[in-house]
Amino acid sequence: MRIGLLGYGKMGRAVEERALLRNHEIVWRIGWSNRAELTPERLQEADVVIEFSRPEAAFDNVIACLSAGVAVVSGTTGWTDQLPQAEQFCRERGGALLWSSNFSIGVNLFFVLSQYLACLMANRDEYSPSIEETHHVHKIDAPSGTAQTLAEGIVRNVPRIQRWQLAIGQPMPPDTLSVTAIRRGEISGIHVVRWDSSIDTIEIRHIAHSRAGFAVGALLAAEWLIGKKGVFNMRDVLNLNVL
Repeated sequence: MRIGLLGYGKMGRAVEERALLRNHEIVWRIGWSNRAELTPERLQEADVVIEFSRPEAAFDNVIACLSAGVAVVSGTTGWTDQLPQAEQFCRERGGALLWSSNFSIGVNLFFVLSQYLACLMANRDEYSPSIEETHHVHKIDAPSGTAQTLAEGIVRNVPRIQRWQLAIGQPMPPDTLSVTAIRRGEISGIHVVRWDSSIDTIEIRHIAHSRAGFAVGALLAAEWLIGKKGVFNMRDVLNLNVL
């Protein structure tokens, strides 16, 4: 593939390293320093754009790709309030958009596992869920997009849980899922889902050892997206919608 990298920070560089190992070509790299190069002509040099930028730039980046008729894989988090608008624009333009809060194959299996556990807990009122995520100190959004996806899966599947909320040191109402965000050192990502009762705790967790898993998953998504039209996510790529 001819890949354009929109956002050239640590994730962009990790994607580039893995892309070259998979014999793909990086046709351009656009970050904050050369954003003026973000033109339709330049975008169209790529078969697919992989976008890891910043929350305040992601929507405009995705719209620019779709307007230029280029498929886009976006992994930027912190802008999901605008995602439905981007998805609608994609459908209207007959484009291809794949967004995920996390491209790690292991994390996406973890999403399915957490949802299944939530279904088992739907009528187990003695258990109360909570989520804790830990990331490096450079991460901008809190909680992480991955934690939000986990939380939304619990809210959808457990009727007694009506909403989730970022923990700020005060007790949560019984119908509210507590999500704790910790920023420490250079941790790539730890996500823990807990179900507590008075007699025991059930806990599942995912620990990322490096950014490599995110980069590999983003490339897998880009390879899968070529030639398709519509709005997709990693469940489509990994064929997890059958579960």
